[in-house]
Amino acid sequence: MKIDYVSGSNVVSIMPRRNEMIFPALKEVEAYWDGLRNGRPVPARADIDPRGMQSALEFAFILERIAPGVARFRLAGMHLTDLMGMEVRGMPLTAMFVPESRSKISQAIEAVCETPQITTITLKGERGIGRQSLDAQLLLCPLKSDLGDVNRILGCLQSKGDIGRQPRRFEAVETLSRPLMTDAGLSDNATHEVTAKGTPIPKGFAEARKAYLEQQNTNESDTAATPPARPTGKPVLRLVKTDD
Repeated sequence: MKIDYVSGSNVVSIMPRRNEMIFPALKEVEAYWDGLRNGRPVPARADIDPRGMQSALEFAFILERIAPGVARFRLAGMHLTDLMGMEVRGMPLTAMFVPESRSKISQAIEAVCETPQITTITLKGERGIGRQSLDAQLLLCPLKSDLGDVNRILGCLQSKGDIGRQPRRFEAVETLSRPLMTDAGLSDNATHEVTAKGTPIPKGFAEARKAYLEQQNTNESDTAATPPARPTGKPVLRLVKTDD
């Protein structure tokens, strides 16, 4: 059951705090990833040191995006092996989901790498013979490759309940995302304009784009409507005719 506290027009959900207690590994991995940023929107894959998230390693994994919406496991903790009943390394992430939810996971992979953003997905285990209720959460955090492309993902998947008969596949129930460029201030148009190379211009040096274009159009109209002034005074050059 979800409980909200209502104060005036504000609704404050206690669900995220509750999920932090149920799935603490996600909180640890996200905090570790966030610490690696060091002022950058996205940290690098080379920055990852497993010792920094020691107690969450069995739930953690690293993905490589190999095609639009497709990411495969490069490394994975033992909890994912327990869920699937087999080694997951080399498998696509979507293999852990029921067919109806795979498009949602593909969309989440693309958004994490392209926006970029952090995504948390609430999951429900597929029910059946030998498969009782199983709640889980999935965390996806973007990483840069050695070439600077955002095509790696540091993730975490933790479940609560008896795994039962393997493999256990999941349904994606709810998706929460947080764009990272806003964190770095690059999406705040009220604070910064961005140059063609992506370098933010400090506030106070950026002219409003609309006003600039209007002024430019006005200057061009004035130039077209007003003919150039004829020269006055004694000419600098004169033609001299001679019969010699």
